[in-house]
Amino acid sequence: MAEFIEAEVSADRLPGAVVGVVHRGQVVFFEAFGYRDKARGAPMTTDALFWIASMSKPITAAGAMLLVERGQLVLDEPISTYLPQFAGWSVQPTVLDLLRHTAGMPEGLLGDSAVHKLYAEAVGDGMTDLTGEEFVSRLSALPLLHEPGTMWHYGWGLDLTGLIIKSVVGASLGDFLRGEVCAPLGMSDTTFGVPEGRRDRFARPLPPHVLPDLSIARFHSGGAGLVSTAGDYLRFVQMLLDKGNPLLGRKTVEYMLSDQLAPGTDTSSLEKPGWNPGHGFGIGLAVRRRIGGSPTPGSVGEVTWPGAGGTTWWADPSEDLGVVVMAHTTAKIEPQLRAIVQRSLR
Repeated sequence: MAEFIEAEVSADRLPGAVVGVVHRGQVVFFEAFGYRDKARGAPMTTDALFWIASMSKPITAAGAMLLVERGQLVLDEPISTYLPQFAGWSVQPTVLDLLRHTAGMPEGLLGDSAVHKLYAEAVGDGMTDLTGEEFVSRLSALPLLHEPGTMWHYGWGLDLTGLIIKSVVGASLGDFLRGEVCAPLGMSDTTFGVPEGRRDRFARPLPPHVLPDLSIARFHSGGAGLVSTAGDYLRFVQMLLDKGNPLLGRKTVEYMLSDQLAPGTDTSSLEKPGWNPGHGFGIGLAVRRRIGGSPTPGSVGEVTWPGAGGTTWWADPSEDLGVVVMAHTTAKIEPQLRAIVQRSLR
């Protein structure tokens, strides 16, 4: 693995990376490579901070499941129960639809239909200066792309889930996740945006790769707003492999990691190359349905959901294996790293 990553750094396909692997409850690989900021000559360190983008979604989902365990959130309730701006909708997604991307509220930039265009015009790629209230108001004024539950389509479900959590607990999503999810797991560097005193630790991409300006956010995006480290995310992955300990109940995590898509659900968007062929979807993460059909080796029941900035992770409960790759890059390195890790299993 070190040889492969060092070659990518030497070829300027990758500025640097931090890779961690847990197996059977032990950290068996945890190393930093290349540069945190190549322009300044700053070497990569294992505590470097990365925008984890959609890797925020499983953490937000875990926060939602905490509220489910406490009886404060019910998954089959219509979303207007918690977000009254949707009360006028005759057909409503449930909270579960939000968590599994079957709500019918798509990211508009991922399609060219008239409905996609409306969503693109309303909220763009989601990295906006809208407040949470403005974000919900704009979405609640739009039509659904499809009947809830009938199609998987990547959308704004986890951002809305974060705003539901805020409405239920009466505090910001960041405060809730910090106190109720991150603190119990020792994830002290996982925050929304980059804190003032930690900016020097933020890893910089190679030009022309440009990251979004996280400072413009006016609400905590449960779908894509978190910044974290490889060590922190390894702790989250280990919690999933440990069946929820010390955060969630065993049955809750079994449910999270189970395919939630009903037979007959249209998964054509999930099956597209570059997405997750061979997978269904659980609570905030993709779940592998079969060994064949995916471009890499793996196991049925393996879970993952990468970030748009170049970070990725996967967990294989059957092998008690978890991998976290933190890098700000557009280079394609996940298939190679998966092959390297899979080969090591005996």
